[in-house]
Amino acid sequence: MAWTFLAIAVVFEIAFALGTNATQGFTKLWPSVLTLLAAAGGIFTLSLALRTLDVSVGYTIWTGLGSIGTVLFGALIYKERITLPKLLSFASIIAGAITLKLASGI
Repeated sequence: MAWTFLAIAVVFEIAFALGTNATQGFTKLWPSVLTLLAAAGGIFTLSLALRTLDVSVGYTIWTGLGSIGTVLFGALIYKERITLPKLLSFASIIAGAITLKLASGI
């Protein structure tokens, strides 16, 4: 169940990051409300995952996969460029997340 909570937390993290851009400095009401709800949801579900997972594993995977999702969806939504250095960084993050999961034994 911890991994399910962590996956949900990652979705909230991506929504939070993308929503922050949409708030235009928190000057737009509804994007700001949704962004704050996403932040709260991400922290809450991360805390549920960390009941079982080590914080070093859970937090690292949360931020890493959240970063990858933000870049991918940023490219789709905001037309940001995905460059070779970004792709290499994704590969490093994914490899690290897989290694952490295997090392955690959970």
